[in-house]
Amino acid sequence: MPPAATQDGKKQPMISNFFAKAKEPQASTTRKRPSSPIDLTSDAEEQPPTKKTKVDIAAVDERPPKVTSTPTPTAVKVSAAPTIKSKARKQIGKAIVQKWRFKPSQAEAALATNGTALTGTDAAEYRKAQERREILRKKLLGPNNPLARRSEVDRVTPDQGDSPLDDQDEPAAEVDSEEEMPPAAAELRKKFSAKGKSKGDAGKGKSKGKGKKVVEMGPSGLSYTPLENQIRELKKAYPDTLLLVEVGYKYRFFGDDATIASKELGIAAFPNRNFMSASIPVHRRPVHVKKLVSRGYKVGVVGQTETAALKKVGDNRGGPFVRQLQALYTPATYVDEADSLDDDDAFGQTTTRPLMCLIEELRGGMGADERVLIGMVSVVPSTGDIVYDEFEDGHMRSELETRLTHLDPCELILPSNGLSKTTERLLSHFAGNSVAGESVRIERIAKMMDYGPAFEMASNFYSKKAEEHPDASESFRTGKLMAAIADLPHTVIIALAHCIHHLTDFGLADAFLRTKFFAAFTTKAHMLLAGNTLSNLELFRNQDDFSERGSLMWILDNTKTKFGSRLLRSWVGRPLVDIDALNARVDAVEEILSTSSPIIEQLRTILKGTPDLVKGLCRVQYGKCPPKELASLLNAFNRIARAFPPFATPGDVGFKSSMLNDIVYSLPAMLDVVTQLMHPFDIRKARDDNKAELWLDPQKYPAIQDTKDCIATVEYELGEHLHDIRKTLKQPSAKYVTVSGIEYLVEVSGTQARKLVPADWSRVSATRTVTRFHTPEVRRMLEERERHKESLTAEAEKAYRSFLQEMAESYDLFRDATNKLALADCLLSLSNIGKQQGYCRPTFVEDDRIEIINGRHPMVEALISDPFVPNTVILGGDGPRSRIVTGPNMGGKSSCVRMAALIVIMAQIGSYVPADGVTLGVQDAVTTRMGASDDLLKGRSTFMVELSETSDILKTASPRSLVILDELGRGTSTFDGMAIASAVLTYLVQDVRAKTLFITHYPLLAAELEKQFPTDIANNHMGFIEEEKLDGTTEINFLYKLTDGMAHGSYGIECARLAGMPETVLESAATRSAEMRKVVEQRTEMSRLRKEIELIKECLKTGSDEAPVAALMATVT
Repeated sequence: MPPAATQDGKKQPMISNFFAKAKEPQASTTRKRPSSPIDLTSDAEEQPPTKKTKVDIAAVDERPPKVTSTPTPTAVKVSAAPTIKSKARKQIGKAIVQKWRFKPSQAEAALATNGTALTGTDAAEYRKAQERREILRKKLLGPNNPLARRSEVDRVTPDQGDSPLDDQDEPAAEVDSEEEMPPAAAELRKKFSAKGKSKGDAGKGKSKGKGKKVVEMGPSGLSYTPLENQIRELKKAYPDTLLLVEVGYKYRFFGDDATIASKELGIAAFPNRNFMSASIPVHRRPVHVKKLVSRGYKVGVVGQTETAALKKVGDNRGGPFVRQLQALYTPATYVDEADSLDDDDAFGQTTTRPLMCLIEELRGGMGADERVLIGMVSVVPSTGDIVYDEFEDGHMRSELETRLTHLDPCELILPSNGLSKTTERLLSHFAGNSVAGESVRIERIAKMMDYGPAFEMASNFYSKKAEEHPDASESFRTGKLMAAIADLPHTVIIALAHCIHHLTDFGLADAFLRTKFFAAFTTKAHMLLAGNTLSNLELFRNQDDFSERGSLMWILDNTKTKFGSRLLRSWVGRPLVDIDALNARVDAVEEILSTSSPIIEQLRTILKGTPDLVKGLCRVQYGKCPPKELASLLNAFNRIARAFPPFATPGDVGFKSSMLNDIVYSLPAMLDVVTQLMHPFDIRKARDDNKAELWLDPQKYPAIQDTKDCIATVEYELGEHLHDIRKTLKQPSAKYVTVSGIEYLVEVSGTQARKLVPADWSRVSATRTVTRFHTPEVRRMLEERERHKESLTAEAEKAYRSFLQEMAESYDLFRDATNKLALADCLLSLSNIGKQQGYCRPTFVEDDRIEIINGRHPMVEALISDPFVPNTVILGGDGPRSRIVTGPNMGGKSSCVRMAALIVIMAQIGSYVPADGVTLGVQDAVTTRMGASDDLLKGRSTFMVELSETSDILKTASPRSLVILDELGRGTSTFDGMAIASAVLTYLVQDVRAKTLFITHYPLLAAELEKQFPTDIANNHMGFIEEEKLDGTTEINFLYKLTDGMAHGSYGIECARLAGMPETVLESAATRSAEMRKVVEQRTEMSRLRKEIELIKECLKTGSDEAPVAALMATVT
């Protein structure tokens, strides 16, 4: 600090002035004090230099001679030995004074350093004295001399650019060895030399350090801790993953992950050094992980891969615990436990929704992307179900939308580029508005493979699995699998390869091993229902709140198992079109209803309480099944296998239905395998999830028993060591105690602890009366036992995985039995529907007709308390193939046609139907165009949606299709709408010859088409009673009965009155309606008269020509 100044501006005298440099003459460039006496009372204190540089003090090892001041303050005398001459004394004194200056000149510094200013004998004597001092200092202090180290740093002058730490140590002059030193001095030197050395000192003599290691600072201004650096590396490796890191007895989120977790999980996040941090308890990890993945996040679980005991004896003693990514989850790849939240619909539906990969190729058309070829692979990792397809699609992507609606994926794997804009727009809309109501996670492929690399990758996957895993499918080992893979379309192969690569990161690629469970999306045995049909008919969810209540699935699903419910759902979405398969399924349902066999009741019994066997088997295959769940699976399979005795042939079961015989016959077939698996397995210990105690036969996995023996040996030695402890403490009754989980403690009273306890015993804890110790032998044996316990854990895990692999070899057998149980569950569920009053068995015939006698809407009948008015609908056969339905608004037109479509679908599922009788020729499609809604996110207006759906129907309809069209053409002007409706119905009747139910409010259109196709089209209307009140208003009473003939009005004003519109508005509307009707009637009459006149003129010109006369007569009549 500069000297303080007084109020008048003068500098205050300070004692430090005594140590300041002598002022140099004005001509000198170096600022130093003159050789005049030092005046401590002077106010003119010299300002110290801005940068202090100390000079070498090694040359003068002892303090300078005393400076004796005379009473006169202007004189300073330097005392010296009487043998040194006066001139020499002055020079030595000057050198000593320069020694204590802050910044001497170079010449004076050299004089103070090595005495070069001395001459002759004086200089020689001075140098000899310095050498003797240097030798003594090095002998006594060696490399630990603090003055020497300091002098090496101070030796650098300000004009040197390099750091003093970069300089080489100058080699010390070889002087007398330790032999010339006294023994005491040599010993002292050794002690000082050993004390200052450390493990890292080796090589320091060669080069000084290169400077301090650069420490990176975090955003908080503090350096990163080892744990924080570890977190940074993990986030760099997994940038798109929400990491859950095991730290001690908690799982913690860091940084942005903590902020997201705080928002989604409702937990606190707070700044902790350089990161935001949030934590959850270990036992709550599965619950929170499920919440995050159900919201579309990719979650990684990072665990500690070394224990405290292994860390203590390993090379990582001073570092943080080694942590690695142990599990990775997304909505589709979370293979949850058996006792998870599957019952919670919000998450249970997510875990059974598939992961879908799409590959698109442009096929041209009117635009570059009007026609496309799409390859699709859909996989449910939790159940092992795989669906593939390749299809061409138009510019509206209706085929893709149908598959998305059916399969309802929760995760999409898409190329980063290469998809058309129309496809991207549809997928973006679907991702934000999925059927389940949850957002769909999209993962992009950085680089899409071509067919060659994709086929090679798929082939290598199956080849490697066949060599390494015995649980690969038998079809592969016989070469059939590769033949099946080679037959797949090219785009499907590419999608399959990307799915395998994606699931490999999650450890779930084994889902593709069983190709017998690959299924094509479209087959000749099933009807494909379009996406808008699923929505319009409310097959899976209602259109009000999109829940299952009020849907057809809600009516039919009386299953007892989750895998049975999934199978029934696939039946609803894909009705049968094979008449033999339909009759077999309905025969089985009928026999269940009519038989009194105890086998049926036994089937119901074993289905109750059965866990989700399909998911459990998949977890066994992936090696992720915990012992508790495995015990549940084995118990369930054992109970199922023992439910029925073995049968020689399926016919011995005793049912008329071959389907029921096959189900019961297949279940006892797995008894031998289940018994073999359960023989060495301890079910009771498995419920505790203790993998080391699972095996009843110690010889099955001898490594576990060997490790247990080692632990027992150590514990025996601990017991023997207690005898030595008793002798030391002179207490024959001394025992080990366990306090706060710390075992083998020796308790000693306070007085005895001071007298009897050896110095090498470790004090662990104490109370006011006792002190607890560990002896060195106890510590050693506890560490050894801990190492054996960790080895036991590793061996138990290895043995358990080996057992899971052994069970996975019988995967096909167990999966076939599970599929049979799911089939039985569905048939029993459909039989419960057949028991309801008013339901009948449908009759299937070869000819093309639909006859529904007094049919009822199944969902409306279940939801309302009033009885549903039945209706009869007949299409085809000897009657018209199409019907035009008219009638007042709210008269029940839509409910009637929906009833007909639902009864057809129910019948082809194999269910009984709500009607007095149904005769049905098997239909290959049910298509609908109903309601009015826009789709602005896809760029479609209301009328565009209407026409797009109609276009798809016209392209796919066949003579065996049932087509429902509701008020086609109402989205545009009256004349355009009527023209489009007339043209579409004409095409369906005349060209396609599909069975059609056509709802319209155009009476003129209905009349003209019935005249044009009298044998193919019939007019019907919903019955009503019209009553005119005294005030002139009309009241409509709906009968909800389908009646022959055409309604001559829609009675929209009466519907508006029911909606509560003001009476003045209704009166104005009624007046305007009458005027417009009168105008239309007048125009129609004038047009008819004009046409008659033209025909009369034509007849007069042609004479007796019969054609004009016939046309005239038709007009008049």
